[in-house]
Amino acid sequence: MKNDLSQPTALARNAPAMPAAVDRATFQAQMDELRAREKAHTREGDAIAAARRRLPMVEVDPTTELIGPDGPVTLLETFEGRRQLLAYYFMWRDGRPAADQCEGCTWCGGQISELSYLHSRDITYAVFCQGPYQESRRYRDFMGWDMPWYSSKPSVDTLLVGRQIGSMHLVSYLRDGDRVFETYWTTGRGVEEMDYSLALMDLTVYGRQHPGEDSPPGWPQAWREEEPTQFWRIDGRPLSQWSRIEAGRSDDLTTAP
Repeated sequence: MKNDLSQPTALARNAPAMPAAVDRATFQAQMDELRAREKAHTREGDAIAAARRRLPMVEVDPTTELIGPDGPVTLLETFEGRRQLLAYYFMWRDGRPAADQCEGCTWCGGQISELSYLHSRDITYAVFCQGPYQESRRYRDFMGWDMPWYSSKPSVDTLLVGRQIGSMHLVSYLRDGDRVFETYWTTGRGVEEMDYSLALMDLTVYGRQHPGEDSPPGWPQAWREEEPTQFWRIDGRPLSQWSRIEAGRSDDLTTAP
């Protein structure tokens, strides 16, 4: 294994710049100012969520075909009987090994582990991979994920009509009996809603550590968000794959394990 991600990086060992050290009263005064802004941000987020709940919806064909573990299934069947569905459209590079698959979608997929909280609100979460089922399902197994997984390849042009095929998308659906409606979708930085890593990074003094951040001079910014292959990759593969390689899993997704 080429990387031990539990160890401090060279950047951390090189002692980057730090904030000014002040007394507790000065620190708390500035914290109080920031907290007021944080609370305003939270209230605005609540208002945006309220507006999202009031959006109109558009009907989609419930018989739209996807591929699951037992072959073709309909969009309606992927709800698993629940009223709502959140589908993540995973980007795919046909015929490529695990190391060449999308680091951004790998990051998003790795955030999803406990689904019971979604299920308690009558929400099913599933991945609608834009690649072939068997090959992409092997990637799910390579990563050790267990969320519902389908191939949207037979109908992705219909499901993502008017949007950029081959990009990450998060789409919300509502079922009314046998009818299905699309109620919301997002892409790009909108999928950060799935993540906890970035949210926690934002609480630290050095943040996400990429050059696009507004940070003081001397702050570490070696992770280049404008070059996605560097933002979630290290030494040629999505960084979360290294533990899987260490466990002896194969990069080859074109044949069964």
